[in-house]
Amino acid sequence: MGNSAGRSDFEWVYTDQPHTQRRKEMLAKYPAIKALMRPDPHLKWTVLGLVLAQLLACWLVRGLAWRWLLFWAYTFGGCVNHSLTLAIHDISHNTAFGNAHAAHNRWFAIFANLPVGLPYAASFKKYHVDHHRYLGGDGLDVDVPTRLEGWLFCTPARKLLWLVLQPFLYSLRPLYVNPKALTRMEVFNALVQLAADAAIFALWGLKPVAYLLASSLLGLGLHPISGHFVAEHYMFLKGHETYSYYGPLNWITFNVGYHVEHHDFPSIPGCNLPLVRKIAPEYYDHLPQHHSWVKVLWDFVFEDSLGPYARVKRVCKLAEGGL
Repeated sequence: MGNSAGRSDFEWVYTDQPHTQRRKEMLAKYPAIKALMRPDPHLKWTVLGLVLAQLLACWLVRGLAWRWLLFWAYTFGGCVNHSLTLAIHDISHNTAFGNAHAAHNRWFAIFANLPVGLPYAASFKKYHVDHHRYLGGDGLDVDVPTRLEGWLFCTPARKLLWLVLQPFLYSLRPLYVNPKALTRMEVFNALVQLAADAAIFALWGLKPVAYLLASSLLGLGLHPISGHFVAEHYMFLKGHETYSYYGPLNWITFNVGYHVEHHDFPSIPGCNLPLVRKIAPEYYDHLPQHHSWVKVLWDFVFEDSLGPYARVKRVCKLAEGGL
């Protein structure tokens, strides 16, 4: 099945995550960055358009042969649903309606969740805050793979399978690494999602529901856009744990490629992240960056030095308060 990956453990460091100090320095030097910490006025309309596009697709696929349903689920639905999960990511930082209307952002994330087919938004919000606060934190940052993943998915064939299974691993990992109590918002998210799926099934039958689920599983698995999962924090170069990508796929992913910028300023919406780099270029232009998410996936599979173990980990103390 190929040669074993070169790493046998994570890259353990004993320093704080770099983004907190960078944020302080940049705000002191460029106070104009604070003006970018405002809601994205177009986000809610873009999300509405994506949700309606998938609703129309559900109506169109109801009579398709299964092979064509899966084709469109990968090529079209996968792009839309992956884009919606990244919209949920942006909304989790209160970028749709602002911090003053936090509840509105949570409800809107559940609306954006509808075409995904499975409840996701409320749980993502609960864990994503830890990813920023405790980047790479052992037992806290559930974005980091488990030791079992690092040990098992260590050859090209197995790493390829790991990419295919990404939606399942990403969803189940928090339950093992850092289980948290179920919240009322998560229950509400699940009930709304179940009602939406049931309504689509009652109106148009099984195929539209299968199309939505396939769009999510295929679009978040071995798909060009999924390169961002690996590109963001896997250690392609020693000493660097966050990377940006400035290519055209940012146009349909809410600028998630501007990932160093995002971790420097999580409260800035994706639409304004290019302006951060423009205001403070000396903080970004010298950093290593990715030029292709497809190449990222290729390198991840075939480079021995890359794999689930190629992540920076640190021991973190629990912090008080939120972002």
